[in-house]
Amino acid sequence: MQSHSLKLYNTLSRKKEKFEPLSPPHVGMYVCGPTVYGDAHLGHARAAVTFDIVFRYLSHLGYKVRYVRNITDVGHLEADSDDGEDKIAKKAKLEQLEPMEVAQYFADSYHRDMDMLQTLKPSIEPRATGHIPEQIKLVADILEQGLAYEINGSVYFDVLKYNEKIKYGRLSGRVIEELLSGSRELDGQSEKRNPLDFALWKKASPEHLMKWDSPWSVGFPGWHLECTAMSSKYLGNHFDIHGGGMDLMFPHHECEIAQGNACNHTDPAKYWLHNNMITINGQKMGKSLGNFITLQQLFTGNHDVLEQAYSPMTIRYFILTAHYRSTLDFSNQALQAAQKGYKKLINGLRIARLLTYVEDSKVTVDADQVKQVQKSLDGAMAAMDDDFNTAQAIGHLFNILKKINSIYTGQLTASSFGKEVFDKMIQTFERFITEILGLEEEKLSEQESLLDVLLLVYQEAKTARNYQKVDEIRSALKQLGIIVKDMKNKIDWAYEE
Repeated sequence: MQSHSLKLYNTLSRKKEKFEPLSPPHVGMYVCGPTVYGDAHLGHARAAVTFDIVFRYLSHLGYKVRYVRNITDVGHLEADSDDGEDKIAKKAKLEQLEPMEVAQYFADSYHRDMDMLQTLKPSIEPRATGHIPEQIKLVADILEQGLAYEINGSVYFDVLKYNEKIKYGRLSGRVIEELLSGSRELDGQSEKRNPLDFALWKKASPEHLMKWDSPWSVGFPGWHLECTAMSSKYLGNHFDIHGGGMDLMFPHHECEIAQGNACNHTDPAKYWLHNNMITINGQKMGKSLGNFITLQQLFTGNHDVLEQAYSPMTIRYFILTAHYRSTLDFSNQALQAAQKGYKKLINGLRIARLLTYVEDSKVTVDADQVKQVQKSLDGAMAAMDDDFNTAQAIGHLFNILKKINSIYTGQLTASSFGKEVFDKMIQTFERFITEILGLEEEKLSEQESLLDVLLLVYQEAKTARNYQKVDEIRSALKQLGIIVKDMKNKIDWAYEE
């Protein structure tokens, strides 16, 4: 395992901490996955890509990572509260389907979109409905600890009683007195003793579609319970990293911490990582605002706010151009810039794979060039070591790309860097793009062999000074997103940036 001073920003401590896994080189990481009642959107993409990067980089450093990402297919009620209708059951009624048909359809859709974004599959992907017995046991354990109460067949977590021993709100920075003063007064219709209490088990109404037997009632688990049950089952009671979107910090992750301490007597995770939100032209993304965009709409361009379609790798690159804890603002201009940046890197990758080291006895190693390359190589790693700063890492990759392009165009020779530095530069550049950042070349539908034939015809027309044919070929290829590059000793092509 490589030795790196990896630092993670821990939401719980609100500072960067040196990463020290509990049992190196093993790392346990749990990430809150989607609630499968609708198509995946940009917010889903950012969370998935963020923790895909964490997974990839820790694996690159030599850690054996068990990455668990759940699927919520029951218990997530409307308005993220303890009242209302289950989101999946509501969709099932509208579509006249079984709830599990809805969950399966949108889970498959989510996986398709994540595959297109090149996110690696998690080690384990459990579902809430597959862990009902574990959740029932947790409810019983919390009741036994005296930190929950049952009323009319439903069971609620007693936040005030828990707060007497362990502060509730440590993760989100909430103060319980302020939460209480800001909460609506109970109107006599609620079963809860106070408005901060949250459901561990809810008694189901007769018309409720998703329900199971329990010691308290025929009902269903609360939304927060599933993550405690599944994370502790697959990673233990105290694991390394818990991740999710910033919108989950309160109340979802706060409730997980309370549940973990109540039944397992420990915080669930050592490090809490939260990716920030995506806004659209400075506004929060939402269906009510008319700016809600699914990934499939982005890929096809089928949305009123889109000026064009954007490929999956353009979306992935766009997400990587900002640090995961910063707000990322969507606009057509930002995505078009991301498209150009992505193509520049992929063109560079194509070139890097073509370059070979040729010893030139007439050229001495240029110490200044070597120093510049080494600085960029070290800088890319240092950026990733500093809380997975992909934006800064990409900046260093573009500095390396300048050197690769200079060798390609003949402004510099490979011998200027020496074989060891040259090989390290090429290998690191390729490894960063493909293995760490997870970017891949999006091949054109036309075969590259046809491109070779066209370039041969182009060369013949140029040699014959048939400039009309030269211009026709150039124009036709440009319409396909390909530009012809007239090099000193050859003709090549590149994606139009």
